[in-house]
Amino acid sequence: MSLIKLIDIYKTYHVGEMDVPVLRGVSAEIARGELIALVGASGSGKSTLMNLLGCLDHATSGDYWLDGENVSTLSSDQRAMVRNRKIGFVFQSFNLLPRTSALANVIMPLSYTATHLSDREARERGEEMLKLVGLEDRMDHQPSQLSGGQQQRVAIARALINRPPVLLADEPTGNLDSRTAEDVLRMLQKLNREAGITVIIVTHDVSVARHTHRVIRMKDGVIIDEGAPQQVLTSDATGAAQTAAAT
Repeated sequence: MSLIKLIDIYKTYHVGEMDVPVLRGVSAEIARGELIALVGASGSGKSTLMNLLGCLDHATSGDYWLDGENVSTLSSDQRAMVRNRKIGFVFQSFNLLPRTSALANVIMPLSYTATHLSDREARERGEEMLKLVGLEDRMDHQPSQLSGGQQQRVAIARALINRPPVLLADEPTGNLDSRTAEDVLRMLQKLNREAGITVIIVTHDVSVARHTHRVIRMKDGVIIDEGAPQQVLTSDATGAAQTAAAT
């Protein structure tokens, strides 16, 4: 069964008296437990699609099914509830509270959900998430005492604290050097493989996309290709080379 199903999604922004279409009929399915890269150049629509997938925005038309629920029909408050329960976010900037321990940063989202965990239960869950990302010996460290890769791991643990079925990662290695980026990507692969978390990485970086199982490539608001990384990314490189040769 599909965890995510998009049916003919359109998104148009109204700027003054102008209509600016960004998504132009996007349809796709993502199975539970997949590791996906959503790629495309600036202006391709991938960031808008990520916002829709993350329930941060809603489509102008079309249907978005998430875990058996038609999110398209929900109000903004209802979408916020779905977002808190079912989606974890990881961004390029780590967005950690600077003078707060790793553990406190991780359990912070529990304050905004209806889990009603006790302080002890919240701490235990936070410790569980930090162990999951390999930081059990850094729980009391503040962000300034952690490397960039470790800070991103804390951010990932925080994204998983509500045990969402979907992790959305927007350029998660953008602020990391290549070696640290590789470590973070391998950790996302491990979470996907061992914990069964569905991971969607939004990126323009081909080397990042190669770490996934399936690539969805966008251009001008539509999906133009999807498949295994070696298939989609190779055809992308070939097309770019041909264009360069022609000019």
